Amino acid sequence: MRVLVVEDEARMRKALCNGLKKYGYAVDAAVDGEKALELVEINAYDAVVLDLNLPKIDGIEVLKGIRSMNRELRILILSARAAVEDKIIGLDTGANDYLAKPFHFKELDARIRSLLRRDFIQKDTILTYGDIKIDTALRSVTVRNHKIELTKKEYSILEYLFMHKDRIVGTEELIEHIWDENKADLFSNSFKVQLNSLKKKLAPYTGDKELIKNTRGFGYSLTKEYADETVQ
Repeated sequence: MRVLVVEDEARMRKALCNGLKKYGYAVDAAVDGEKALELVEINAYDAVVLDLNLPKIDGIEVLKGIRSMNRELRILILSARAAVEDKIIGLDTGANDYLAKPFHFKELDARIRSLLRRDFIQKDTILTYGDIKIDTALRSVTVRNHKIELTKKEYSILEYLFMHKDRIVGTEELIEHIWDENKADLFSNSFKVQLNSLKKKLAPYTGDKELIKNTRGFGYSLTKEYADETVQ
């Protein structure tokens, strides 16, 4: 999933970006409120981690601006403003969650994952399709109790398709949500390499049942036939 970190303090911004990347997120960063609004307008993000004490435009005003552009984008305020009144203002203005600094990184990751699950009927950390299971907390993939070792990008592609299993996902959409803006010039070839590698790793377990289907001109989807055959 692709996350925007909005944080003006350099050390904290670097720590957040590096930490989220280690957890498998594609991460962009904004150093002030003005840049944050610009990035949200031109890029497709799954979540925003937003500080409130920002230069140029205050975090609450940034939150209002994001909501005027996108009512569905998940926003988590991460701020040193820990008073109950600040939390109420943030949540009432449109934030989906509020975490006070200092914080534990595992809790931040858990809260982001929880926000991202809110779009889907399934609320726990396990996604299933046929006999394939994804544990979004552990970021692990198993087929009939056999664990499949995937790279971060391979896992991200499969997880995104699982989360949107009832429709065809366009190539550009997949890339937008899995690669950050610094990789924009390289993503096309890299996507094909990662997708082919993912299919090869799944092949020993899926056999002649196709899991990921490419509908030329439209994009990629999980095949209904795979789920139907494996549950019989």
